[in-house]
Amino acid sequence: MRKTALLSLAVLLSAPALAWVPKLEETTAKNVIDGAYGRRDAVPTYQTIDLNVKDGQFVSGAGAVKAFDGGDKCVADWLAAPTDFKAGSRPLAVTASGQADQLYFQAVEARDNFKNLSAADALGADLAGKRLADGLLRVDVQVRGLPNEKKRDAYSVFLKGADGKPVKWTRRSFVNDWKSMNGASATQTTTATATTTATTTTSANSSTTTATTTVTSSPVALQGPLEGTLVYYFEPLKAGLGASDKVELLIRTEADTNCAYSVTLDLGSFQ
Repeated sequence: MRKTALLSLAVLLSAPALAWVPKLEETTAKNVIDGAYGRRDAVPTYQTIDLNVKDGQFVSGAGAVKAFDGGDKCVADWLAAPTDFKAGSRPLAVTASGQADQLYFQAVEARDNFKNLSAADALGADLAGKRLADGLLRVDVQVRGLPNEKKRDAYSVFLKGADGKPVKWTRRSFVNDWKSMNGASATQTTTATATTTATTTTSANSSTTTATTTVTSSPVALQGPLEGTLVYYFEPLKAGLGASDKVELLIRTEADTNCAYSVTLDLGSFQ
């Protein structure tokens, strides 16, 4: 009995304390790398909240989304008609991550290329320069039902600061996963131009012509409704938030409506 208790205590003490890491240090880096290489259990490096609706409730559970503006009817309407985009697109999932998550993928790449990655190498300037800057939290918002690509700019995603005021992102981008819900992707093409180069060789009795054709295609704007991922970068510490706090992500879609939503992120659930 005592041995079991001691073993359980040792496991607890050896497990890393979970909290978002604004700046990687050696211990966290080694834990993440060892998890990627299978030398220990993988360290949680992100949190995803599934906002799909099933049987009238969010997959992540009741209360996953709360009304920040516009009243409870906004959430009720979302739950009642999750695929009706007349009132605006719908967020499908929210994922929060930081430097540790990007290090995990760097470690997996090194492992898959039969290389060993040390914590010291991971913290070196080369690999560090390919990850998030210190203090940044990345939030991916997957959405469905956006009318067109331009409306991505109309999405408004903020954090709620320690003083209760909305805090704007410091940087924004889009994942290259946008596609029309009818199946067309961003690489769909509709026009093409051809260039032909002819090479002629002549012998005493015959002539041969070889033609090479190069086809160049032009991408076209996607036809809505669209689905894809928006990415926002925040500085929680500057907003007075702690690395293990539960923080509110505020979302207002592209729709011209008072409805705005709050999704709680637990920074203490990953590193």
